[in-house]
Amino acid sequence: MKMFCWIVLYLFMAPPCHAARLSFSRHMREVHNHLNRLNKPPVKTIKSPDGDLIDCVHISHQPAFDHPLLKNHTIQMRPNYHPEGLYDENQVSKLKSDEGSKPLTQLWHLSGRCPEGTIPIRRTKKEDVLRASSVKNYGKKKNTAIPQPKSADPDLINQSGHQHAIAYVEGGQYYGAKATMNVWTPKIQQPNEFSLSQIWILGGSFSSDLNSIEAGWQVSPDLYGDSNTRLFTYWTGDSYQATGCYNLLCSGFVQINNEIAMGASIYPISGYRGSQYDISILVWKDPNEGNWWMQFGNGNVLGYWPASLFSYLTDSASMIEWGGEVVNSEADGQHTTTQMGSGHFPDEGFGKASYFRNIQIVDGSNNLKVPKDIATFTEQSNCYDVQTGKNDDWGNYFYYGGPGRNPNCA
Repeated sequence: MKMFCWIVLYLFMAPPCHAARLSFSRHMREVHNHLNRLNKPPVKTIKSPDGDLIDCVHISHQPAFDHPLLKNHTIQMRPNYHPEGLYDENQVSKLKSDEGSKPLTQLWHLSGRCPEGTIPIRRTKKEDVLRASSVKNYGKKKNTAIPQPKSADPDLINQSGHQHAIAYVEGGQYYGAKATMNVWTPKIQQPNEFSLSQIWILGGSFSSDLNSIEAGWQVSPDLYGDSNTRLFTYWTGDSYQATGCYNLLCSGFVQINNEIAMGASIYPISGYRGSQYDISILVWKDPNEGNWWMQFGNGNVLGYWPASLFSYLTDSASMIEWGGEVVNSEADGQHTTTQMGSGHFPDEGFGKASYFRNIQIVDGSNNLKVPKDIATFTEQSNCYDVQTGKNDDWGNYFYYGGPGRNPNCA
């Protein structure tokens, strides 16, 4: 009788188990194939102190050229023009660091550098892809996350789960933006939440055809598997639906720089009441080729987003935003405790709060200009706030951020 029961049990249980094994096997094969597509054969591999593997990949073998529109693309090895004049590598302006802030680098530099003719790519690991909801969604934003200052509907805000504290300009034609921002390690409550500080270059409507170029720093346990502060970029040509991704996790951005790795840890980090470390990011449109270039720091031209990736941004941007964003998943039915920026409100000022300074836009003549009519926006100022200012040293600036949940932010 016992044997009969085991046979019956096996007959009933085997098909689902078998199907589950097949499904798991298929999924792992999909993960393996995706890793093979992303991780190009390296010339050299560098192990970073934080556990990252940085692959030095030949510049012509980078992920960008997997894109159908870039199959026969000729790499533009340098921009024709820089917002500070005709581009000359020997004459790229070296801005002096403020006495109150110090220069910084990336953690993997402590272990080595990539040779000329290669670009550094953070190697994607199996566990990185497995943390995503699906292979297809790995490296992509889960839903639209652009702050819409004038059409912000509180119900829509709560549904999207994204909250912001930003300064912005709109209504003109913009050909780039620049800012210097200090770098922190905000605490994240849930692994599926993140905190970032960035520049947004926007064109099109906020529905299905938004074009966006984004660059800054972020802490995202879901994406990277840790709580390190990392340099990142993002782009989309269709409002986050099918196109675009973080860093080099899909084809698109063409990197030319062998010094800076997208998605790698930034080092060192600002301390509360301590030393302040900041990064400068400049994104601008080459008037000749139409490509959107990115510069990190004072002279590190990283590469470009080809004009062919976009519709509206082939011409110009219609809105520029600077500031912070967090995901508020309300996991326990309360507002998240995920911090934005330093985790402190802007009124605490220098050495305590996060800032963006020397905010500029690039105009139609490819000149860096002080933006007019800077506005601010935040969904819940009791959770995360923003305060603007202006002086001779910092030009247009703002402090922003906050702790998330507190007695006034439920």
